Amino acid sequence: MNVVTSEKFIPDWNIIIYMSVIHLIALLALLPSNFSWGAVGVAFFFYWVTAGLGITLGYHRLLTHRSFETPKLLEYFFVFCGTLACQGGPIEWVGLHRIHHKFSDTPEDPHDSNKGFLWSHLNWMLCKNPASNYVDRYTKDIASDPVYQFMQKYFIPIQVVLGLILFAIGGWSWVIWGIFVRLVLVFHVTWFVNSATHKFGYKSYESNDNSTNCWWVALLTFGEGWHNNHHAYQYSARHGLAWWEIDFTWMTIVFLRTLGLAKDIKLAPVKE
Repeated sequence: MNVVTSEKFIPDWNIIIYMSVIHLIALLALLPSNFSWGAVGVAFFFYWVTAGLGITLGYHRLLTHRSFETPKLLEYFFVFCGTLACQGGPIEWVGLHRIHHKFSDTPEDPHDSNKGFLWSHLNWMLCKNPASNYVDRYTKDIASDPVYQFMQKYFIPIQVVLGLILFAIGGWSWVIWGIFVRLVLVFHVTWFVNSATHKFGYKSYESNDNSTNCWWVALLTFGEGWHNNHHAYQYSARHGLAWWEIDFTWMTIVFLRTLGLAKDIKLAPVKE
């Protein structure tokens, strides 16, 4: 079951315009009139909610790899936080990530790092990537779930509702920082997992790809930067496998376990 790839770059103008608009509006944060400490606080709060609880814990460790289980309503909550990152709906995100792991750093990998840093960081999303045609083959376990279908279809309107709430509370500064600046920050921080952690850092395991452990990406992404560990043990809920490899998402999972809200936790051997 191979993914057909193409060497021809066919721009996806919908995505290019979408990304450009978000980045351009974020620049309005440079105007003094749009600055407030409350707005900055909102941005960092939703950075944690969307990158930490949403993408890292919800989309990735819980939904994509099923490295632990939670009650279904809590699972939906974490995945909903992931939709607020505006990186696509959960079905498409999970499918492309599973394809990445199956074909990591080969021509069939959607963001093959052998094509260069810029490709794996951003450019793979700005074109008609053939891997998108195979998402349904890799998401049979979640594709029929009506909740995930709703999140897949309406993740942009959900973001608009959040923007309206922020505007009602704090005005335009909260919208610019809490939506646009935060989205740009979350975009690039999480994209570093595809780019930087396939180029910079060290290897603890032979994973048959270019994945590395990169400490600064781990700090920015709540533990996702221990990427070589993850590629070696994809099933593991814990990515920081050495005692000094700080993994905030693993700490969150431990907290959930303490509350009786996480079970069937899969773990790789911890390095001494």
